[in-house]
Amino acid sequence: MSEADWDAAVTADVLEERYGLVVDVVEPVHMGTDTINRRVLTDDGMRLFVKEYRSNADLEAARTAWDMSEYCRAARLPIPRVWDDEDGNLITIAQGSAWAVVDEAPGRVTSSAMTVPLARHIGTVMGRMHRVLAAYPLPQRVQQSRWRTGTVEDAVAKCDTVMATALQQGHESLERLRTDLDQRREDLKDHVHRLRKHLPGTMVEQALHADLSRTNLIVLADAVTGVIDFRGATGIPAWELGRAAFDPRTVATSPEWDACALAMVSAYHAENPSLPLVEVRACARIALLYMLFSFYGATTAEYSLPPEAEADLKQHWNERQTAIRRLLNSLSDLDDAFAGLSTDGGCS
Repeated sequence: MSEADWDAAVTADVLEERYGLVVDVVEPVHMGTDTINRRVLTDDGMRLFVKEYRSNADLEAARTAWDMSEYCRAARLPIPRVWDDEDGNLITIAQGSAWAVVDEAPGRVTSSAMTVPLARHIGTVMGRMHRVLAAYPLPQRVQQSRWRTGTVEDAVAKCDTVMATALQQGHESLERLRTDLDQRREDLKDHVHRLRKHLPGTMVEQALHADLSRTNLIVLADAVTGVIDFRGATGIPAWELGRAAFDPRTVATSPEWDACALAMVSAYHAENPSLPLVEVRACARIALLYMLFSFYGATTAEYSLPPEAEADLKQHWNERQTAIRRLLNSLSDLDDAFAGLSTDGGCS
């Protein structure tokens, strides 16, 4: 038996023993770092997504994330159902591994920039989700906030660490990376203090999806049909809003990136007007600070990703560099646009 056939047989056994499902087809999905993923077609035509957790996974955090996902689905948000196993567990233990089984949402993860209608719908979904999750118990996992509290000195030192790692890995574009990191040092020193000075002194913290990026949104046409891969953490809603509204791929590649951001933020505010307006208006600066303090994608070999995922991560780093420049050059215009957000939701 080949490795692929053995893998399919194990998956089929787990789904039959723990979920009472009969499998027809198993297809590996070569994406993901915390889980081994597969698409499954059952004999009665159901399309499922099956996740097998790696041995070092934090299963308690994973259980919280799935519980949060079901909590949001119960509030009629577009969340695929996670299956209970025969004992009523959202994560099952079988064949020496932990597993989760989820309905597959119609549509796909889009690799292109957002359109304005899609950005507006993402804002609507996120606003509703944050409103629902405001009542959810705070998860033990806390979303990192180096963008808010990290020192410039530590971030500048990280530039040197990244370059050393790249040299060790034999990075294919060393000179370009060196230029990127030189620019990052300069931006950190020149802009962080000024950006932070305009942030609210205190900000709302609550339960969040905590990874609500384009790779975790299933879309069909210009609508979100599925929010997937909850991380489940306590964090700042304005951070999650800014991270999505100023998606680096959209900012770097679309002439409508600012219109997309305004559409998303306006729709979000209309759905979640309880988040203080001063925090909503700060989301561009938060997004910019988050990008400045993130070095994810500068090097990639350490993640042992499949080629397609590694190429996407490298592209993400390049797009983030472009996005930082465009945001720095556009803050005044964004301030003017967000000033039109009214206190009762939407734009005045």
